[in-house]
Amino acid sequence: MEEEKKEFENANHPQEPLDGSEREEKANEVSETSQSEFVSPEAERSSEFEQSRQATPETGSVSYQNAERSSENEASSNGESGTPPIPPIPPTRSGGGSGDGNEPPKKPRGKALLGYFLTGILGVIVGAIIVFFTVSGLGNDNSSSTSSSLGNTSSTKNNTVEKVSYKNSTDITKAVSKVQDAVVSVLNYQASSNSLESGIGGFGSDGSSGGDSNGSGSSSEEEASSGSGVIYKKANGKAYVVTNNHVVDGANKLEVTFSNGKKSTAKLIGTDEWNDLAVLEISDKNVTSVAKFGDSDALTVGENVIAIGSPLGTEFSGSVTQGIVSGLNRTVPVDINGDGQEDWEAEVIQTDAAINPGNSGGALINLEGQVIGINSMKISTENVEGIGFALPSNSVEPIISQLEEKGEVTRPALGVTLRDVDTIPDQQQKSVLKLPSNINYGAMVQQVTSNSAASKAGLKQYDVIVDINGQKITNTVELRKVLYNSNLQIGDKVTIKYYRDGKAKTTSLTLEEAKTTQQ
Repeated sequence: MEEEKKEFENANHPQEPLDGSEREEKANEVSETSQSEFVSPEAERSSEFEQSRQATPETGSVSYQNAERSSENEASSNGESGTPPIPPIPPTRSGGGSGDGNEPPKKPRGKALLGYFLTGILGVIVGAIIVFFTVSGLGNDNSSSTSSSLGNTSSTKNNTVEKVSYKNSTDITKAVSKVQDAVVSVLNYQASSNSLESGIGGFGSDGSSGGDSNGSGSSSEEEASSGSGVIYKKANGKAYVVTNNHVVDGANKLEVTFSNGKKSTAKLIGTDEWNDLAVLEISDKNVTSVAKFGDSDALTVGENVIAIGSPLGTEFSGSVTQGIVSGLNRTVPVDINGDGQEDWEAEVIQTDAAINPGNSGGALINLEGQVIGINSMKISTENVEGIGFALPSNSVEPIISQLEEKGEVTRPALGVTLRDVDTIPDQQQKSVLKLPSNINYGAMVQQVTSNSAASKAGLKQYDVIVDINGQKITNTVELRKVLYNSNLQIGDKVTIKYYRDGKAKTTSLTLEEAKTTQQ
Protein backbone atom coordinates (compact mmCIF):
# COMPACT_ATOMS: atom_id res chain seq x y z
CA MET A 1 0.00 0.00 0.00
CA GLU A 2 2.84 2.40 0.68
CA GLU A 3 4.13 1.89 -2.85
CA GLU A 4 0.63 2.50 -4.27
CA LYS A 5 0.25 5.73 -2.29
CA LYS A 6 3.65 6.82 -3.51
CA GLU A 7 2.68 6.09 -7.08
CA PHE A 8 -0.58 8.06 -6.55
CA GLU A 9 1.32 11.03 -5.20
CA ASN A 10 3.80 10.98 -8.07
CA ALA A 11 0.99 10.85 -10.61
CA ASN A 12 -0.93 13.72 -9.15
CA HIS A 13 2.06 15.92 -8.37
CA PRO A 14 4.38 16.09 -11.39
CA GLN A 15 7.99 16.43 -10.35
CA GLU A 16 10.72 18.54 -11.76
CA PRO A 17 13.11 16.93 -14.24
CA LEU A 18 15.65 14.57 -12.63
CA ASP A 19 19.41 14.34 -13.17
CA GLY A 20 21.16 11.23 -14.50
CA SER A 21 21.55 9.31 -11.21
CA GLU A 22 18.05 10.12 -10.20
CA ARG A 23 16.73 8.96 -13.56
CA GLU A 24 18.43 5.59 -13.12
CA GLU A 25 17.07 5.29 -9.64
CA LYS A 26 13.66 6.22 -10.89
CA ALA A 27 13.87 3.74 -13.71
CA ASN A 28 14.64 1.01 -11.22
CA GLU A 29 11.64 2.02 -9.18
CA VAL A 30 9.42 1.93 -12.23
CA SER A 31 10.76 -1.50 -13.10
CA GLU A 32 9.99 -2.68 -9.61
CA THR A 33 6.57 -1.05 -9.78
CA SER A 34 5.86 -3.01 -12.95
CA GLN A 35 5.84 -6.10 -10.81
CA SER A 36 2.90 -4.63 -8.85
CA GLU A 37 -0.53 -3.49 -9.97
CA PHE A 38 -0.93 -0.16 -11.79
CA VAL A 39 -3.76 1.90 -10.43
CA SER A 40 -5.07 4.97 -12.15
CA PRO A 41 -5.44 8.04 -9.98
CA GLU A 42 -9.14 8.34 -10.95
CA ALA A 43 -9.89 4.84 -9.73
CA GLU A 44 -7.79 5.39 -6.54
CA ARG A 45 -9.90 8.37 -5.59
CA SER A 46 -13.09 6.35 -5.90
CA SER A 47 -14.11 4.09 -3.06
CA GLU A 48 -15.85 1.93 -5.64
CA PHE A 49 -12.52 0.84 -7.11
CA GLU A 50 -11.55 -1.27 -4.09
CA GLN A 51 -14.87 -3.12 -4.21
CA SER A 52 -14.55 -3.66 -7.97
CA ARG A 53 -10.96 -4.92 -7.67
CA GLN A 54 -11.90 -7.41 -4.99
CA ALA A 55 -14.86 -8.72 -7.01
CA THR A 56 -12.98 -8.96 -10.39
CA PRO A 57 -9.21 -9.60 -10.12
CA GLU A 58 -8.93 -9.93 -13.88
CA THR A 59 -9.18 -6.15 -14.20
CA GLY A 60 -6.01 -5.77 -12.18
CA SER A 61 -4.17 -8.09 -14.54
CA VAL A 62 -5.19 -6.03 -17.51
CA SER A 63 -4.14 -2.83 -15.77
CA TYR A 64 -0.85 -4.45 -14.77
CA GLN A 65 -0.03 -5.44 -18.32
CA ASN A 66 -0.89 -1.97 -19.61
CA ALA A 67 1.29 -0.40 -16.91
CA GLU A 68 4.18 -2.72 -17.75
CA ARG A 69 4.03 -1.83 -21.40
CA SER A 70 3.88 1.81 -20.48
CA SER A 71 6.99 1.48 -18.25
CA GLU A 72 8.95 -0.30 -20.99
CA ASN A 73 8.05 2.37 -23.50
CA GLU A 74 9.04 5.05 -21.06
CA ALA A 75 12.40 3.41 -20.26
CA SER A 76 13.14 2.88 -23.95
CA SER A 77 12.32 6.46 -24.65
CA ASN A 78 14.63 7.59 -21.87
CA GLY A 79 17.49 5.43 -23.08
CA GLU A 80 17.31 6.53 -26.72
CA SER A 81 16.56 10.20 -26.50
CA GLY A 82 18.18 10.99 -23.21
CA THR A 83 15.32 13.30 -22.32
CA PRO A 84 13.67 13.22 -18.93
CA PRO A 85 10.61 10.95 -18.66
CA ILE A 86 7.15 12.45 -18.93
CA PRO A 87 5.08 11.61 -15.95
CA PRO A 88 1.82 9.75 -16.69
CA ILE A 89 -1.17 11.95 -17.33
CA PRO A 90 -4.30 10.82 -15.56
CA PRO A 91 -7.23 10.20 -17.87
CA THR A 92 -9.91 12.87 -17.82
CA ARG A 93 -13.76 12.60 -17.97
CA SER A 94 -14.01 14.84 -20.99
CA GLY A 95 -12.15 12.36 -23.20
CA GLY A 96 -14.34 9.46 -22.23
CA GLY A 97 -11.27 7.28 -21.61
CA SER A 98 -8.11 6.60 -23.62
CA GLY A 99 -9.79 3.99 -25.78
CA ASP A 100 -6.86 1.61 -25.34
CA GLY A 101 -8.38 -0.32 -22.44
CA ASN A 102 -6.79 1.77 -19.67
CA GLU A 103 -10.25 3.00 -18.53
CA PRO A 104 -13.80 2.28 -19.82
CA PRO A 105 -15.73 5.22 -21.25
CA LYS A 106 -17.74 7.13 -18.70
CA LYS A 107 -21.53 7.72 -19.18
CA PRO A 108 -22.85 11.24 -18.75
CA ARG A 109 -25.25 10.20 -15.97
CA GLY A 110 -26.80 13.62 -15.21
CA LYS A 111 -27.65 14.47 -18.81
CA ALA A 112 -29.01 10.98 -19.48
CA LEU A 113 -31.39 11.13 -16.53
CA LEU A 114 -32.58 14.56 -17.59
CA GLY A 115 -33.20 13.29 -21.14
CA TYR A 116 -35.16 10.32 -19.88
CA PHE A 117 -37.24 12.55 -17.63
CA LEU A 118 -38.08 15.00 -20.42
CA THR A 119 -38.92 12.16 -22.82
CA GLY A 120 -41.31 10.62 -20.27
CA ILE A 121 -43.03 13.94 -19.63
CA LEU A 122 -43.45 14.50 -23.37
CA GLY A 123 -44.93 10.99 -23.81
CA VAL A 124 -47.46 11.57 -21.04
CA ILE A 125 -48.56 14.88 -22.58
CA VAL A 126 -48.94 13.38 -26.07
CA GLY A 127 -50.89 10.41 -24.69
CA ALA A 128 -53.22 12.67 -22.74
CA ILE A 129 -53.94 14.75 -25.86
CA ILE A 130 -54.74 11.61 -27.90
CA VAL A 131 -57.10 10.26 -25.23
CA PHE A 132 -58.84 13.63 -24.87
CA PHE A 133 -59.63 13.98 -28.58
CA THR A 134 -60.63 10.31 -28.85
CA VAL A 135 -63.15 10.58 -26.02
CA SER A 136 -64.42 13.92 -27.33
CA GLY A 137 -65.00 12.39 -30.77
CA LEU A 138 -66.98 9.50 -29.32
CA GLY A 139 -69.09 11.91 -27.31
CA ASN A 140 -69.87 14.01 -30.38
CA ASP A 141 -70.83 10.90 -32.36
CA ASN A 142 -73.25 9.82 -29.65
CA SER A 143 -74.81 13.27 -29.30
CA SER A 144 -75.24 13.80 -33.04
CA SER A 145 -76.77 10.41 -33.70
CA THR A 146 -80.50 9.76 -33.60
CA SER A 147 -81.76 9.88 -30.04
CA SER A 148 -81.61 6.40 -28.63
CA SER A 149 -82.69 5.10 -25.27
CA LEU A 150 -79.92 4.33 -22.79
CA GLY A 151 -82.34 4.09 -19.92
CA ASN A 152 -81.01 2.86 -16.60
CA THR A 153 -77.39 2.99 -17.80
CA SER A 154 -75.30 3.47 -14.68
CA SER A 155 -72.16 5.49 -14.10
CA THR A 156 -70.15 5.89 -10.95
CA LYS A 157 -68.80 9.07 -9.46
CA ASN A 158 -67.50 9.17 -5.94
CA ASN A 159 -68.98 5.69 -5.48
CA THR A 160 -72.48 7.03 -6.29
CA VAL A 161 -74.60 5.30 -8.95
CA GLU A 162 -76.29 7.76 -11.28
CA LYS A 163 -79.01 6.78 -13.79
CA VAL A 164 -78.49 8.23 -17.25
CA SER A 165 -81.30 8.31 -19.80
CA TYR A 166 -81.97 10.01 -23.11
CA LYS A 167 -85.37 10.83 -24.52
CA ASN A 168 -86.27 8.44 -27.35
CA SER A 169 -88.27 10.22 -30.03
CA THR A 170 -89.48 8.37 -33.14
CA ASP A 171 -92.31 8.79 -35.63
CA ILE A 172 -94.35 6.30 -33.61
CA THR A 173 -93.85 8.02 -30.25
CA LYS A 174 -94.69 11.38 -31.81
CA ALA A 175 -97.88 10.02 -33.36
CA VAL A 176 -98.98 8.33 -30.14
CA SER A 177 -98.37 11.48 -28.09
CA LYS A 178 -100.86 13.37 -30.28
CA VAL A 179 -103.74 10.94 -29.73
CA GLN A 180 -103.15 8.91 -26.58
CA ASP A 181 -104.92 11.29 -24.19
CA ALA A 182 -107.95 11.39 -26.52
CA VAL A 183 -108.46 7.61 -26.26
CA VAL A 184 -110.62 6.60 -23.28
CA SER A 185 -112.08 3.49 -21.68
CA VAL A 186 -115.85 3.02 -21.91
CA LEU A 187 -117.53 1.07 -19.10
CA ASN A 188 -120.94 -0.56 -19.62
CA TYR A 189 -123.00 -0.94 -16.42
CA GLN A 190 -126.11 -3.12 -16.46
CA ALA A 191 -128.70 -3.93 -13.83
CA SER A 192 -128.26 -7.04 -11.75
CA SER A 193 -130.72 -8.47 -9.22
CA ASN A 194 -129.57 -9.22 -5.68
CA SER A 195 -132.78 -10.90 -4.55
CA LEU A 196 -131.15 -14.32 -4.22
CA GLU A 197 -127.99 -13.14 -2.50
CA SER A 198 -129.61 -12.81 0.94
CA GLY A 199 -130.66 -16.44 1.26
CA ILE A 200 -132.09 -19.50 -0.42
CA GLY A 201 -135.33 -18.78 -2.21
CA GLY A 202 -134.98 -15.08 -1.58
CA PHE A 203 -135.18 -15.34 2.19
CA GLY A 204 -132.60 -14.44 4.80
CA SER A 205 -131.24 -16.80 7.42
CA ASP A 206 -133.96 -15.68 9.86
CA GLY A 207 -136.75 -16.61 7.46
CA SER A 208 -137.66 -13.04 6.62
CA SER A 209 -137.97 -11.80 3.13
CA GLY A 210 -134.61 -10.80 1.61
CA GLY A 211 -136.11 -8.13 -0.66
CA ASP A 212 -138.35 -5.17 -0.22
CA SER A 213 -141.94 -5.40 0.99
CA ASN A 214 -143.37 -6.40 -2.37
CA GLY A 215 -140.86 -9.19 -2.79
CA SER A 216 -139.34 -7.74 -5.91
CA GLY A 217 -135.84 -7.68 -4.42
CA SER A 218 -133.20 -4.99 -4.72
CA SER A 219 -131.16 -4.32 -7.82
CA SER A 220 -127.85 -2.61 -8.55
CA GLU A 221 -125.73 -1.75 -11.54
CA GLU A 222 -122.57 -3.70 -12.17
CA GLU A 223 -119.93 -3.42 -14.85
CA ALA A 224 -120.99 -5.85 -17.57
CA SER A 225 -118.36 -5.06 -20.17
CA SER A 226 -115.85 -2.46 -21.25
CA GLY A 227 -114.35 -1.14 -24.42
CA SER A 228 -112.58 1.91 -25.81
CA GLY A 229 -113.59 5.22 -27.32
CA VAL A 230 -112.11 8.27 -29.05
CA ILE A 231 -112.81 11.90 -28.13
CA TYR A 232 -113.28 13.60 -31.51
CA LYS A 233 -115.02 16.87 -30.63
CA LYS A 234 -115.14 19.45 -27.84
CA ALA A 235 -117.60 22.36 -27.81
CA ASN A 236 -119.83 24.36 -25.44
CA GLY A 237 -118.66 22.59 -22.31
CA LYS A 238 -119.31 19.19 -23.84
CA ALA A 239 -117.11 16.57 -25.48
CA TYR A 240 -118.14 13.77 -27.83
CA VAL A 241 -116.82 10.22 -27.92
CA VAL A 242 -117.16 7.71 -30.76
CA THR A 243 -117.18 4.02 -29.91
CA ASN A 244 -118.73 0.76 -31.13
CA ASN A 245 -122.41 0.00 -30.81
CA HIS A 246 -121.69 -3.41 -29.30
CA VAL A 247 -119.65 -1.72 -26.53
CA VAL A 248 -122.68 0.24 -25.24
CA ASP A 249 -125.42 -2.24 -26.15
CA GLY A 250 -127.79 -2.97 -23.25
CA ALA A 251 -126.20 -0.44 -20.89
CA ASN A 252 -128.15 1.11 -18.01
CA LYS A 253 -125.29 3.48 -17.29
CA LEU A 254 -122.14 4.43 -19.16
CA GLU A 255 -118.91 5.75 -17.74
CA VAL A 256 -115.73 7.05 -19.38
CA THR A 257 -112.28 6.69 -17.82
CA PHE A 258 -109.55 9.06 -19.03
CA SER A 259 -105.88 8.25 -19.51
CA ASN A 260 -105.06 9.97 -16.20
CA GLY A 261 -107.52 7.75 -14.31
CA LYS A 262 -110.27 10.36 -13.87
CA LYS A 263 -113.84 9.35 -14.65
CA SER A 264 -116.93 10.97 -16.14
CA THR A 265 -120.51 9.82 -16.58
CA ALA A 266 -121.45 9.48 -20.25
CA LYS A 267 -124.75 10.01 -22.02
CA LEU A 268 -125.67 7.89 -25.05
CA ILE A 269 -126.56 10.21 -27.96
CA GLY A 270 -127.25 7.62 -30.66
CA THR A 271 -126.25 4.31 -32.23
CA ASP A 272 -125.99 2.73 -35.66
CA GLU A 273 -126.14 -1.04 -35.49
CA TRP A 274 -125.47 -1.49 -39.20
CA ASN A 275 -122.07 0.12 -38.97
CA ASP A 276 -121.51 -0.75 -35.29
CA LEU A 277 -121.03 2.86 -34.18
CA ALA A 278 -122.23 4.93 -31.22
CA VAL A 279 -121.71 8.48 -29.95
CA LEU A 280 -121.45 9.48 -26.28
CA GLU A 281 -121.62 12.93 -24.69
CA ILE A 282 -119.50 13.83 -21.65
CA SER A 283 -118.43 16.93 -19.77
CA ASP A 284 -115.25 18.51 -21.12
CA LYS A 285 -113.92 19.14 -17.60
CA ASN A 286 -111.25 16.44 -17.76
CA VAL A 287 -110.74 16.51 -21.53
CA THR A 288 -107.17 17.54 -22.41
CA SER A 289 -106.90 16.31 -25.99
CA VAL A 290 -109.13 15.86 -29.05
CA ALA A 291 -108.30 13.46 -31.88
CA LYS A 292 -108.32 14.46 -35.54
CA PHE A 293 -109.57 12.27 -38.39
CA GLY A 294 -107.38 11.49 -41.38
CA ASP A 295 -108.21 10.40 -44.94
CA SER A 296 -108.69 6.63 -44.94
CA ASP A 297 -108.93 6.62 -48.74
CA ALA A 298 -105.28 7.72 -48.89
CA LEU A 299 -104.04 4.60 -47.08
CA THR A 300 -101.76 2.14 -48.87
CA VAL A 301 -101.17 -1.52 -48.16
CA GLY A 302 -98.04 -1.93 -46.05
CA GLU A 303 -98.34 1.50 -44.44
CA ASN A 304 -97.50 1.64 -40.72
CA VAL A 305 -100.47 2.02 -38.38
CA ILE A 306 -100.90 2.05 -34.60
CA ALA A 307 -103.79 0.75 -32.50
CA ILE A 308 -104.58 2.40 -29.15
CA GLY A 309 -107.16 1.16 -26.66
CA SER A 310 -107.92 -0.67 -23.43
CA PRO A 311 -107.49 -4.40 -24.07
CA LEU A 312 -108.98 -6.60 -21.34
CA GLY A 313 -110.26 -3.57 -19.44
CA THR A 314 -109.05 -0.41 -17.73
CA GLU A 315 -106.06 -2.19 -16.21
CA PHE A 316 -104.36 -1.99 -19.59
CA SER A 317 -105.87 1.30 -20.74
CA GLY A 318 -103.83 3.29 -23.23
CA SER A 319 -102.09 0.21 -24.62
CA VAL A 320 -100.32 0.78 -27.92
CA THR A 321 -99.69 -1.86 -30.59
CA GLN A 322 -98.02 -1.42 -33.95
CA GLY A 323 -98.72 -3.02 -37.30
CA ILE A 324 -99.33 -2.32 -40.96
CA VAL A 325 -102.30 -1.99 -43.28
CA SER A 326 -102.75 -5.58 -44.41
CA GLY A 327 -105.64 -4.92 -46.76
CA LEU A 328 -108.10 -2.26 -47.92
CA ASN A 329 -111.82 -2.40 -48.78
CA ARG A 330 -112.27 -5.75 -47.09
CA THR A 331 -115.86 -6.92 -46.60
CA VAL A 332 -116.71 -8.83 -43.45
CA PRO A 333 -120.11 -10.54 -42.98
CA VAL A 334 -122.05 -9.33 -39.95
CA ASP A 335 -125.02 -10.90 -38.18
CA ILE A 336 -127.07 -7.97 -36.90
CA ASN A 337 -130.03 -9.72 -35.24
CA GLY A 338 -128.18 -12.77 -33.97
CA ASP A 339 -130.12 -15.31 -36.01
CA GLY A 340 -127.01 -16.87 -37.44
CA GLN A 341 -127.63 -15.38 -40.86
CA GLU A 342 -125.50 -12.78 -42.59
CA ASP A 343 -127.33 -9.46 -42.48
CA TRP A 344 -124.66 -7.05 -43.57
CA GLU A 345 -121.15 -6.78 -44.97
CA ALA A 346 -119.01 -4.21 -43.26
CA GLU A 347 -116.34 -2.56 -45.36
CA VAL A 348 -113.22 -2.40 -43.20
CA ILE A 349 -109.46 -1.87 -43.07
CA GLN A 350 -107.49 -5.04 -42.33
CA THR A 351 -104.47 -4.72 -40.03
CA ASP A 352 -102.08 -6.98 -38.15
CA ALA A 353 -101.80 -4.56 -35.22
CA ALA A 354 -102.94 -6.48 -32.14
CA ILE A 355 -106.65 -5.90 -31.44
CA ASN A 356 -107.97 -7.70 -28.39
CA PRO A 357 -111.26 -7.69 -26.44
CA GLY A 358 -111.53 -4.20 -25.00
CA ASN A 359 -109.85 -2.56 -28.00
CA SER A 360 -113.24 -2.20 -29.70
CA GLY A 361 -114.03 1.47 -30.26
CA GLY A 362 -110.39 2.50 -29.96
CA ALA A 363 -108.31 4.38 -32.50
CA LEU A 364 -106.30 3.14 -35.45
CA ILE A 365 -103.92 5.96 -36.37
CA ASN A 366 -101.30 6.71 -39.00
CA LEU A 367 -97.82 8.11 -38.36
CA GLU A 368 -99.20 11.64 -38.52
CA GLY A 369 -101.25 10.94 -35.42
CA GLN A 370 -104.53 11.05 -37.36
CA VAL A 371 -107.39 8.63 -36.72
CA ILE A 372 -107.92 6.67 -39.92
CA GLY A 373 -110.10 3.93 -38.43
CA ILE A 374 -112.17 2.84 -35.42
CA ASN A 375 -111.12 -0.62 -34.24
CA SER A 376 -114.15 -2.88 -34.39
CA MET A 377 -113.49 -6.60 -34.70
CA LYS A 378 -111.02 -9.40 -35.31
CA ILE A 379 -111.03 -12.97 -36.51
CA SER A 380 -110.51 -15.08 -33.43
CA THR A 381 -109.96 -18.74 -34.19
CA GLU A 382 -107.28 -21.18 -33.19
CA ASN A 383 -105.57 -21.17 -36.57
CA VAL A 384 -105.69 -17.42 -37.24
CA GLU A 385 -103.34 -14.71 -35.98
CA GLY A 386 -103.00 -11.02 -36.70
CA ILE A 387 -106.24 -10.34 -38.58
CA GLY A 388 -108.04 -7.34 -37.14
CA PHE A 389 -110.45 -4.86 -38.68
CA ALA A 390 -111.23 -1.16 -38.30
CA LEU A 391 -114.05 0.93 -39.74
CA PRO A 392 -112.58 3.50 -42.20
CA SER A 393 -112.64 7.09 -40.96
CA ASN A 394 -114.23 8.32 -44.20
CA SER A 395 -117.22 6.05 -43.48
CA VAL A 396 -117.30 6.90 -39.78
CA GLU A 397 -117.40 10.71 -40.00
CA PRO A 398 -120.75 11.16 -41.81
CA ILE A 399 -122.42 8.59 -39.58
CA ILE A 400 -121.31 10.11 -36.27
CA SER A 401 -122.32 13.55 -37.56
CA GLN A 402 -125.86 12.27 -38.02
CA LEU A 403 -125.82 10.54 -34.63
CA GLU A 404 -124.62 13.71 -32.94
CA GLU A 405 -127.27 15.81 -34.67
CA LYS A 406 -130.29 13.47 -34.82
CA GLY A 407 -129.45 10.59 -32.51
CA GLU A 408 -129.89 8.15 -35.39
CA VAL A 409 -128.86 7.50 -38.97
CA THR A 410 -131.62 7.99 -41.51
CA ARG A 411 -131.42 5.66 -44.49
CA PRO A 412 -133.67 5.04 -47.47
CA ALA A 413 -135.75 1.89 -47.43
CA LEU A 414 -138.12 -0.13 -49.60
CA GLY A 415 -140.41 -1.30 -46.81
CA VAL A 416 -139.86 -5.05 -47.14
CA THR A 417 -138.17 -7.98 -45.41
CA LEU A 418 -135.92 -10.10 -47.61
CA ARG A 419 -134.30 -13.52 -47.91
CA ASP A 420 -131.45 -14.68 -50.12
CA VAL A 421 -132.52 -16.86 -53.04
CA ASP A 422 -129.47 -19.11 -52.67
CA THR A 423 -130.74 -20.18 -49.22
CA ILE A 424 -133.96 -21.51 -50.72
CA PRO A 425 -133.95 -25.20 -51.83
CA ASP A 426 -133.85 -25.76 -55.58
CA GLN A 427 -137.21 -27.58 -55.51
CA GLN A 428 -138.97 -24.55 -53.97
CA GLN A 429 -137.20 -22.18 -56.35
CA LYS A 430 -138.88 -24.08 -59.17
CA SER A 431 -142.27 -24.87 -57.62
CA VAL A 432 -142.94 -21.69 -55.61
CA LEU A 433 -140.78 -18.96 -57.15
CA LYS A 434 -140.87 -20.50 -60.63
CA LEU A 435 -137.56 -18.90 -61.52
CA PRO A 436 -135.98 -19.53 -64.91
CA SER A 437 -133.07 -21.98 -64.87
CA ASN A 438 -130.54 -19.21 -65.42
CA ILE A 439 -131.74 -17.17 -62.39
CA ASN A 440 -130.36 -18.62 -59.17
CA TYR A 441 -129.66 -15.36 -57.36
CA GLY A 442 -131.49 -12.30 -56.04
CA ALA A 443 -133.36 -11.11 -52.92
CA MET A 444 -136.78 -12.68 -52.35
CA VAL A 445 -139.49 -10.54 -50.72
CA GLN A 446 -140.72 -12.33 -47.59
CA GLN A 447 -143.08 -9.65 -46.37
CA VAL A 448 -144.28 -6.21 -47.53
CA THR A 449 -145.00 -3.55 -44.94
CA SER A 450 -148.41 -2.01 -45.39
CA ASN A 451 -148.49 1.50 -46.80
CA SER A 452 -144.76 1.35 -47.50
CA ALA A 453 -142.88 2.37 -50.63
CA ALA A 454 -142.80 -1.26 -51.78
CA SER A 455 -146.54 -1.74 -51.35
CA LYS A 456 -147.19 1.50 -53.23
CA ALA A 457 -144.93 0.26 -56.06
CA GLY A 458 -146.89 -3.03 -56.31
CA LEU A 459 -144.28 -5.44 -54.91
CA LYS A 460 -145.66 -8.66 -53.40
CA GLN A 461 -144.51 -11.66 -51.39
CA TYR A 462 -142.23 -14.09 -53.30
CA ASP A 463 -141.16 -11.45 -55.80
CA VAL A 464 -137.41 -11.81 -56.50
CA ILE A 465 -135.52 -8.49 -56.91
CA VAL A 466 -132.48 -8.88 -59.23
CA ASP A 467 -131.61 -5.26 -60.16
CA ILE A 468 -131.85 -1.68 -58.75
CA ASN A 469 -130.92 1.25 -60.98
CA GLY A 470 -128.83 -1.03 -63.20
CA GLN A 471 -126.86 -2.61 -60.31
CA LYS A 472 -127.11 -6.38 -60.04
CA ILE A 473 -128.60 -7.64 -56.80
CA THR A 474 -127.31 -11.10 -55.89
CA ASN A 475 -128.51 -11.17 -52.27
CA THR A 476 -129.88 -9.00 -49.48
CA VAL A 477 -126.43 -7.68 -48.52
CA GLU A 478 -125.89 -6.32 -52.01
CA LEU A 479 -129.33 -4.69 -51.92
CA ARG A 480 -128.49 -2.94 -48.63
CA LYS A 481 -125.16 -1.75 -49.98
CA VAL A 482 -126.93 -0.16 -52.93
CA LEU A 483 -129.39 1.59 -50.63
CA TYR A 484 -127.00 2.59 -47.84
CA ASN A 485 -123.63 3.18 -49.45
CA SER A 486 -124.62 4.90 -52.68
CA ASN A 487 -125.71 8.48 -53.18
CA LEU A 488 -129.36 7.58 -52.88
CA GLN A 489 -131.37 9.83 -50.61
CA ILE A 490 -134.79 9.61 -49.06
CA GLY A 491 -137.35 10.68 -51.67
CA ASP A 492 -135.27 9.53 -54.67
CA LYS A 493 -136.92 7.35 -57.28
CA VAL A 494 -135.33 4.04 -58.25
CA THR A 495 -136.07 1.46 -60.94
CA ILE A 496 -136.44 -2.11 -59.73
CA LYS A 497 -136.34 -5.27 -61.87
CA TYR A 498 -137.81 -8.43 -60.37
CA TYR A 499 -139.27 -11.86 -61.23
CA ARG A 500 -142.82 -12.90 -60.41
CA ASP A 501 -144.06 -16.37 -61.29
CA GLY A 502 -141.05 -16.78 -63.57
CA LYS A 503 -141.67 -13.56 -65.51
CA ALA A 504 -139.40 -10.49 -65.48
CA LYS A 505 -141.07 -7.25 -64.44
CA THR A 506 -140.05 -3.62 -63.75
CA THR A 507 -141.41 -1.00 -61.36
CA SER A 508 -140.51 2.43 -60.04
CA LEU A 509 -140.31 3.16 -56.34
CA THR A 510 -139.88 6.31 -54.24
CA LEU A 511 -137.49 5.71 -51.33
CA GLU A 512 -138.73 6.33 -47.81
CA GLU A 513 -136.95 6.66 -44.49
CA ALA A 514 -136.21 3.35 -42.83
CA LYS A 515 -138.26 2.82 -39.69
CA THR A 516 -137.04 -0.62 -38.63
CA THR A 517 -134.52 -3.21 -39.78
CA GLN A 518 -136.61 -3.70 -42.88
CA GLN A 519 -135.09 -2.69 -46.20
